[in-house]
Amino acid sequence: MTSSTLRPTGITLDKTRGVLVITWNTGEQHEFPLSHLREACPCVECRGGHAFMGMEFAPDDLLKLTPRRSYAIEELNPVGHYAICPVWDDGHSTGIYSWEYLYHIAPKR
Repeated sequence: MTSSTLRPTGITLDKTRGVLVITWNTGEQHEFPLSHLREACPCVECRGGHAFMGMEFAPDDLLKLTPRRSYAIEELNPVGHYAICPVWDDGHSTGIYSWEYLYHIAPKR
């Protein structure tokens, strides 16, 4: 499956468990712990500048990151047909998580 055909078939924000659950059109389902997802924010501010943007700087497995604290998503906004943009409880709202990025960083089983 190419990145242009990769799509979620379901997205659930489980605030009680603190996870974002994405079911993909590949038949796979991934659970993203919110605190780890926040640490993997792909925005230029969190990445430390434009020189560190791009998939080559994306973590290979979200669970290898160490969260600095627990985070919650206050709002989850779609970005076109290719991404989501969470509004975090720390006020951060500039990270655009593309389907390709989310699939790449998904916790490995």
